[in-house]
Amino acid sequence: MINILWFIIIIAGLIIAACTGNMAHISTAIFKAISDSVNLSIGLLGPMAFWLGIMNIAEKSKLTELIGKLLRPILKYIFPDVPVDDPASGAIVMNLTANILGLGNSATPLGIKAMQELQRLNNYSCKASFAMCTLLAINTAGLTLIPATLISLRAASGSEEPAVILITTIFATLVSTISALLFDKFFRIFSDNNH
Repeated sequence: MINILWFIIIIAGLIIAACTGNMAHISTAIFKAISDSVNLSIGLLGPMAFWLGIMNIAEKSKLTELIGKLLRPILKYIFPDVPVDDPASGAIVMNLTANILGLGNSATPLGIKAMQELQRLNNYSCKASFAMCTLLAINTAGLTLIPATLISLRAASGSEEPAVILITTIFATLVSTISALLFDKFFRIFSDNNH
């Protein structure tokens, strides 16, 4: 569906540009966007390599395990349906740790793994479990203490102070995560009362 919408928008833009005599501007904009995207991608290589290296060091130095141990008591409350020693619990911890460290690219495969483990606990049902909904809500809210990807994007775009967004990002993601958890709890209670 999204592909169809994009196709319609592009065709409509080309038709409007042709009718208004602005086709030259379209060509210029296309090649500028291509150039900008390549420059941004190349500019991201260094900062992303740095932050992924930091994450690798954190894993090898057992920092992620330490964060996991700190998160386990909280996760026991947030995910009451998931046994503490189950592989699903470990996958959730790894996913949330990557998100907290702001490594969205690393967090995605870990989130998929966590969802697969939760689906296993859900007996491969076609209906999402409460734990799956909670994990999705937390991932969507995205609590981040070190917004590594965002800092990398700002650095690649030429920002003089790419890390200036640190405090506001922590505040915004903390508020969004608390809100997501409150709504998740509300809908869980509401769903339990209707059954």
